[in-house]
Amino acid sequence: MVTGAVAPETRRARRVAEQVPDPELPMLTLADLGVLRGVEVGDDGTVVADLTPTYSGCPAMAEMRAGVAARLKDAGFARVEVRTVLDPPWTTDWITPEGRRKLAEHGIAPPGPAPRRAPGPVPLSLSPTRHRVACPRCGSADTEESSRFGATSCKALWRCLACREPFEYLKEI
Repeated sequence: MVTGAVAPETRRARRVAEQVPDPELPMLTLADLGVLRGVEVGDDGTVVADLTPTYSGCPAMAEMRAGVAARLKDAGFARVEVRTVLDPPWTTDWITPEGRRKLAEHGIAPPGPAPRRAPGPVPLSLSPTRHRVACPRCGSADTEESSRFGATSCKALWRCLACREPFEYLKEI
């Protein structure tokens, strides 16, 4: 591997992997979501991509790994290894500003800052939602939680009392 400057093939592999959409939130790429941790091309041409799941047991990980491997192979990289990296654990703070913008643009309230916790294992239960969640459609803070769980365990269902529209909210983890 090239030390110091990033080799052109590594930059190209990274650009390819950055474009893989998240299977559960397809308006986001894995880079937007912050789960794509690294991409390197070894001296033998093997591309190694590191992914961190949003939580242990995330059912979308197999799809994410397959998506990254397929895109890289389609781009001409013959040998691809996709590794799962668990430390440090993923947090919603890793969602990029562009990812947050895309969530709101698609009617999903982006998460606020993730709760701070002591080092060690991540609790299995997701933290309680914020008391105020702004409506991604009209911006009103006059909202209420309808259901603690949405289509996936990382989302909750809310509704806006101002514009009367329901919306999903991505919980802080």
